[in-house]
Amino acid sequence: MTQQSRRTFLRNVGGTAALLGPLSSFARFSPNDKIRIGCVGMGIQGFADVKDSLSVPGVELAGIADLYTGHLTKVKEVYGNNIFTTRDYRELLERKDIDAIIVATPDFWHDTISIAAMEKGKAVYCEKPMVQQISEGHQVIATQAKTKAVFQVGSQRVSSIGLAEARKRYLAGDIGELVLVEAHMDRHDAIGAWQYSIPPDASPATVDFDTWLKDTAKIPFDPIRFFRWRNYQAYGTGIPGDLFVHLISGLHFMTGALGPQRVYATGALKQWNDGRDVPDVVMALMDYPGFQVNLRVNFADGGGGGEFTRLVGTEGILELGWDSFKIKKHKLAAAPGYGGWDTYNTWPKATQDAYVKEYNEKYSPEQRQQPVQVGESAFNAPEGYNSHAEHLANFYESVRSGRKVVEDATFGLRAAGPALLTNESYFQQRPIKWDPVKMVEVG
Repeated sequence: MTQQSRRTFLRNVGGTAALLGPLSSFARFSPNDKIRIGCVGMGIQGFADVKDSLSVPGVELAGIADLYTGHLTKVKEVYGNNIFTTRDYRELLERKDIDAIIVATPDFWHDTISIAAMEKGKAVYCEKPMVQQISEGHQVIATQAKTKAVFQVGSQRVSSIGLAEARKRYLAGDIGELVLVEAHMDRHDAIGAWQYSIPPDASPATVDFDTWLKDTAKIPFDPIRFFRWRNYQAYGTGIPGDLFVHLISGLHFMTGALGPQRVYATGALKQWNDGRDVPDVVMALMDYPGFQVNLRVNFADGGGGGEFTRLVGTEGILELGWDSFKIKKHKLAAAPGYGGWDTYNTWPKATQDAYVKEYNEKYSPEQRQQPVQVGESAFNAPEGYNSHAEHLANFYESVRSGRKVVEDATFGLRAAGPALLTNESYFQQRPIKWDPVKMVEVG
């Protein structure tokens, strides 16, 4: 989709850009200025973030930091030998020619690098989940407030034009009062279960493993932990931090909810017994003010996997895709009806006749219309639309203009918090109470 068609489409669906809010004091670029970026962490997500960043007009890649030399070599193969590369992310932060930093490291590095970058005057795009620990989230929020830096979390669903249109329909009352949200993301393949390929040259010479360990337990070089870090509590946030956070971010954006008041999780390690210390099946129940949420991810799905997100209301359901949705409406009759699987059929005929007479006098023919499907509508983003690129474009627009980001540090912690609480509930085998306004555990 071209930049012009993107703008036209956004205007037609109600102007997602309008959700970005007023200008902030951080703006320092003219519309024609280049924004030069550095990326810390060039794994799968880092390469995806850089690729889509460079699709935004005026964005240039200046430098990369990564602790595996193979990633640095690949960067030069893809983007040219003139790209600055280093193992030390702090060198990127010291460069005056870098305006914005992408943080695409394992989760346990997010807070450290994000805070350091903001304190050096850089704008920051931090991958989800924003932090590994809730306490770290409050530190990131405080740093953003202190530095006035542009800071955006990388849950692209909140920038999707599909979700923006679904939000309009939800707020217009198309499905009535929200009753519950149910979602699942199931998989049945090794890579989907984070058994990523390990390069044959991985060694202490090519990987700075000691630095990577940060403040976790010091252990001998282990390429499995380095390249499959999501499988370990010390470095990642498991299924909730990788996948639940997408669902929670989208839900909060659509409904305006701040978070649940209680979280309870269960699950197990069923199939991928590869040394990981996190479950491959996780289910969470969350009590939000006014509605309930049921989330599930199963990496041992013998049905082949699949996903859906569904908001169930009193007058309809809204089924969400990544950039699409479908609404089905079901009208409930004013009259309760009779017959079928009902005590009516157990009465004597005279009693039935008397009941029918009274029923027909009480309810009009219109009121006696029994529940029917009264409508279905759908929305699909244009072919080739990329919500991830859209999310990054929103970030760079904020860097350029100072406009409020779509997913700041406070939003990021409110999305990450319930996911992190899911882990806590699972490992401690107890419900967790949460104050979604203050973003702290209760009791």
